[in-house]
Amino acid sequence: MAAISETDQRMASVSQKIALGNLREGAKAADGESGSKHAVAEINAYIAIRDSLLVEAEEFTTRVRLDRVRVANEFVETCLRPARSPYQAQCLVETDATRERERCAAVKVRIAELCRGII
Repeated sequence: MAAISETDQRMASVSQKIALGNLREGAKAADGESGSKHAVAEINAYIAIRDSLLVEAEEFTTRVRLDRVRVANEFVETCLRPARSPYQAQCLVETDATRERERCAAVKVRIAELCRGII
């Protein structure tokens, strides 16, 4: 049986924290402000996961690791799209979203650089 990578363990930990936070909020989740806090927390968790996958891929570059970063980055980009009504409150503040979109573009460039280095 294959060992669980450190990144997989971190991702599982982040997912557990998000789920635990959602359970703790319980009925408050129906509240718009609380729901938006959860959405922002989840987006930030996906960003953190993407960043940790990138670090791992930079330390030991393989095609599989780069593919994982690429998928995570695409998912983060999807999360950063402007939300339609009535979901506007469930996204990052536009200044943060703009910064993260720029970071997604930088990650794409870094992935391309790392891909060129794979033999």
